[in-house]
Amino acid sequence: MSSASALPPAIEIRHGHMPLVVARLRGPDVDAALAELEQRYGDAPGFFEDEPLLLDLSEWSGADRGPTPLERQALLDGLQRIGLRPLAFHGGPNGWQTALRERGLTAGEVQGRMAVRGPSKGADSPAAVAPPTASAPGLPVTALVVDRPLRSGQQVYARGRDLVVLAMVNPGAEVIADGHIHVYAPLRGKAIAGARGLTEARVFALALEPELVSIAGIYRTAETPWPDAVRGKPAQVRLDSGPDGDKLLLEPLS
Repeated sequence: MSSASALPPAIEIRHGHMPLVVARLRGPDVDAALAELEQRYGDAPGFFEDEPLLLDLSEWSGADRGPTPLERQALLDGLQRIGLRPLAFHGGPNGWQTALRERGLTAGEVQGRMAVRGPSKGADSPAAVAPPTASAPGLPVTALVVDRPLRSGQQVYARGRDLVVLAMVNPGAEVIADGHIHVYAPLRGKAIAGARGLTEARVFALALEPELVSIAGIYRTAETPWPDAVRGKPAQVRLDSGPDGDKLLLEPLS
């Protein structure tokens, strides 16, 4: 008995932490959700790299009406096409829950802020989906540092971390980060922070005059003139969530 007990266990079961991408369906319009998926990710299949998904149906407003079989299949296929792997669901009418259980999904809970969203009223643009939550662990503490000017047509992506640019981002260039973006020079190209859904991400620039700025899928372009208080000046851009939806706030840096 003593020799047997000294053997290492063949299996060990623990409570782990596996962050899930959360797709919140805001209402019973599956066609609209599919259209937004195509608009945002149609040119980037597999964007999420087989990441586990929780489908949040708590805002389904169709009373007890579940989706038709074709709607359900189309939505799941659309999510899988961009690299998401549906594992769980939250909320929704009985029709949804029964059908999803039959597909092997399990009931789950949503913790923290939403990771993947549907249309937001009052926002600068619709966001079909945006990837993992701000509370999900794993974002590295180090940042990708670029110390050269970025010319038109060049793109830099800081995957899973912040991006620090020490030179000018020229018109036609694009800087993308899953975390924050810091530009210690004029920002005149496109800046996309929180590219995989980090709603707390921000864009900082010593001279803010971009062609486009985006945080977690909510964006604003230079077609709407930048306010005088921030145009060409040190400023930050952050996402503000309210009862009317998400919007970008542009604020001067003192």
